[in-house]
Amino acid sequence: MKQIRGKMNGKGKSVAIVVSRWNELVTKELLAGSLEELESHGIANVTVVHVPGTWEIPVVVKKLLKSKSAPDGVIALGCILQGQTPHAKLLGGDVGGALMSLQVEFCKPVAWGILTPDTQDQALDRAGLKFGNKGREAALAVIEVVDALSQID
Repeated sequence: MKQIRGKMNGKGKSVAIVVSRWNELVTKELLAGSLEELESHGIANVTVVHVPGTWEIPVVVKKLLKSKSAPDGVIALGCILQGQTPHAKLLGGDVGGALMSLQVEFCKPVAWGILTPDTQDQALDRAGLKFGNKGREAALAVIEVVDALSQID
């Protein structure tokens, strides 16, 4: 039986990060966590693209994946705060669906580092204050999947 398990070694790999400027108090912490993890696992080739909001992330991810110097994986970082209308749920669902379609279409991981908390305090907690940093977790996921994919003929 052949088993494939991605290793946490990013040497020689490239990763792009697309990060929303909306709610930058939170997203800058997610970005810092992602960059630290990528560096600590040997990924020196990193491109960061800043976009206005989470809605704009999928189109930039697609352009990156179609580019001549396409990265081995992409990390999407953002923060969609829940409100009194269904806007956040609709936005999260549409963006999540678009990113899932892109990773399947291009056979490259697109890690979900987009928070969908109810409050700003919950967002800050998930950006490193109390419950770990979801940007770090997204970076780890990309590193592992990129390596696993490289082992499949």
